Order: sequence, then C-alpha cells, then structure tokens
Amino acid sequence: MAKLALVYGLRLLPADELESFGDAAVALKNGKAASVTMHVIEGQNEREIRNQLMQSLDAFFEFYPEL
Repeated sequence: MAKLALVYGLRLLPADELESFGDAAVALKNGKAASVTMHVIEGQNEREIRNQLMQSLDAFFEFYPEL
C-alpha cells in the first residue's frame, strides 16, 4: 500500500459569526486537483468539541477498512 497523507486544518471561531465556508483546494504533483471537504463542529466547551472531533475521525476511517 502507498504511503498516505491525511490533510486537515483546524480553526476555532465563534459559531454565531460563521456565514459560509467551502472546500479547500489541493494541488497534486501529477497536475490533478483534489479538494478537502470542510466540516463544522460546535460545542460549549473543549470536551464537547474534542468528543465530536474524535467521533468524526473514527467515522472517516470507517470508509477505509483496508487501512
């Protein structure tokens, strides 16, 4: 299996100030383009946000059972 790279970004912002956001662009060495789907996780505190983030990460890897 090829070596993999998990591309991600994080930024903590006030939830009520978000208006919109879009996918992040990724340029590949072979000239092709890809995108990273952006997600929003809201919570009242660090523990809520961390718990949701870990659940989301676990769900992501369920798409790739061969890993």
